[in-house]
Amino acid sequence: MKINFEDIYDRFFKDVYLFVLTMSGDPAAAEDITQETFFKVLKEVDNFKGTCSVKSWLCQIARNLYIDDFRRRKKFQEAREKLSDGSPEEEGTETAVVRREEVISIYKALHCLDEPYKEVFSLRMLGELTYKEIGDIFDKSESWARVTYHRAKLKIRDYIM
Repeated sequence: MKINFEDIYDRFFKDVYLFVLTMSGDPAAAEDITQETFFKVLKEVDNFKGTCSVKSWLCQIARNLYIDDFRRRKKFQEAREKLSDGSPEEEGTETAVVRREEVISIYKALHCLDEPYKEVFSLRMLGELTYKEIGDIFDKSESWARVTYHRAKLKIRDYIM
C-alpha cells in the first residue's frame, strides 16, 4: 500500500500529538515524541503494510516511543538518586553541577553541528520560535522545520552519548 508522508502528516499530526499528550501530560514531551513519531514514519512509510489503519499505526509508534522515553527518564532519575545521599543541600548542589555539565555538553554539540541544524535548533530552543516561524525564516515548510530540528536533536544526542 503506497501512502504519502505529507498527507499522513497533515491529516494525523494533531491526533498523534493529543494521544501522546494524554499519556504524558506534558506538552513539550508530547511535541518531541510526536516529532520523533513522524520522523520515524518518514523513514518507514514504504514499509506500511496496511494491516491496520494509518492512525493506529501512528499511535502504536508514538506509544512505543513514549515508553522508551519514559524508561530513559526513569533510568536517569534513578542514577541521579543513587549519586545523592539524600541531604537536600548536597542534592541541590549536585543537581546544579550535573545540569551545568549537561548544558555545556549541549552547547559543545551545538557548536559542532552543520547548518541548518545549528540555526534551527537554536531558533527553536533559545529563540522559542514555533516550527511555522522557523519554516518561514528559511522559506521552507513547517514539516521541514520539525524534521530538521529533530535531526539536530538526534545529532546532539549522539554527540553527547
